[in-house]
Amino acid sequence: MNYALCSEQTALSRDVVKWLQSLALSVYPKNVRRDLSNGYLLAEIFSHYYPRDISLNLYDKGVSLSAKQKNWSQIQQFMKKHNLHLLKEAIDGTIHCKPGAAELLVQEAHTILTNQRAADVRCREVHFSDEEYQKQLPSVARSTASKAIKNNLTATEITAEPDICTNQRKAQVILRRHLQLKADEKILNPERFQVKRNRNQLAAELPKGSSQDEEYCRIPSSGKTGSKPINGFLVKTHRLTWTEITVGLKPQSSHGRVVY
Repeated sequence: MNYALCSEQTALSRDVVKWLQSLALSVYPKNVRRDLSNGYLLAEIFSHYYPRDISLNLYDKGVSLSAKQKNWSQIQQFMKKHNLHLLKEAIDGTIHCKPGAAELLVQEAHTILTNQRAADVRCREVHFSDEEYQKQLPSVARSTASKAIKNNLTATEITAEPDICTNQRKAQVILRRHLQLKADEKILNPERFQVKRNRNQLAAELPKGSSQDEEYCRIPSSGKTGSKPINGFLVKTHRLTWTEITVGLKPQSSHGRVVY
């Protein structure tokens, strides 16, 4: 889900926008995430197709958490009665104004009510976060771990589900996603983080047939130079004379005697 498209303008497909305009809603959703969070507009959309089953007088236009929960409870009862299904994660994300949740919910409602899927609908991930938005920012402007939890775990979400263990699990999921994003960034930009590469990574960057692949050995013999294959590698050899070998040795004492 492209978070940048959801910040101010509606990230809906052309077919869905035309469909919403044809319904002549009391308030057109200029900001989909904000205007659909209390569920009133979605109830108004359903009322155009099921006018006898939905009474808009029973729905609250308020934006408090209690008003949202009351409206969405009635909508879910209506959908259960008519065997209509919307993604639960999208409903929860819409209530708590998560990025991309309201857009996905409207797309799904369009598909259910018109039996037509928009031509340019893209696949969206179930978890609604600002991950894609963070990827578009420069490294110095991205959120820290605490800021990532604050952005993706809203106050209304904690109030609606006061269980500490549940909120801890949600925070851990957000933290793991944040750490994975940081790890990917270090792989793509190792110079900025001064990441030391291991030997395998350095060896993979060496070109084939480079001079660093050649090994040098010193074998005592008649003083000739040459090359010989060892284990599939062409090894340069330098043959030392016996005089060169004895000169290079240092005397060592053993039991009072000097030996070479």
